[in-house]
Amino acid sequence: MLNFNQIKTILSKKVVGIAGAGGLGSNCAASLVRSGLGKLIIADFDVVSQPNLNRQFYFHDQIGMNKTDALRDNLLRINPMCLLQIHNTRVTEENISLLFSVCDVVIEAFDDAEQKQMLIEYMLTNHPNIPLIAASGMAGCGNLEQISLIQSGNLIICGDGSSEVSYDNPPMAPKVGIVSNMQADVALQILLSQNENENNTK
Repeated sequence: MLNFNQIKTILSKKVVGIAGAGGLGSNCAASLVRSGLGKLIIADFDVVSQPNLNRQFYFHDQIGMNKTDALRDNLLRINPMCLLQIHNTRVTEENISLLFSVCDVVIEAFDDAEQKQMLIEYMLTNHPNIPLIAASGMAGCGNLEQISLIQSGNLIICGDGSSEVSYDNPPMAPKVGIVSNMQADVALQILLSQNENENNTK
């Protein structure tokens, strides 16, 4: 069993990539920074808007800012020593490797289903050895017992797997927060197990 100082030392040397800085990405990033992660690579092209404030780690005075810039400011307020590599850009097949190939773990945090599929397929094909933590199903509130983890090799999916965002079933802070923190928790488990596996092979 690792103690707090050992965990902190291990995590300080790890790198996690987050594709998307919305409800999932911004909250997941905050939890990882609070946990002592050494470096985050974050990519998103959007700006903070009023509707984002009901579930994303931003504030009213940041409306209009690039999400990546606002998130960097917020994360550095948690831990000024955290290394942040910020990319104000859309994640595409052409830049995924450039952005995330050096990561120990990558987290998929998109709102758009096509972007989710694109990232998952690319990572599984081109970087199958990098664990990818995705999310599916986090709309509305309630039915928390349906939230689960599904793993297939190095792909782990968090969420209820079915609830789709719509006008009548919008994303809400509690459920988005639960799923984003599940992603962060799974990332921490993987990072710590990677270190244990490295030690066992020495």
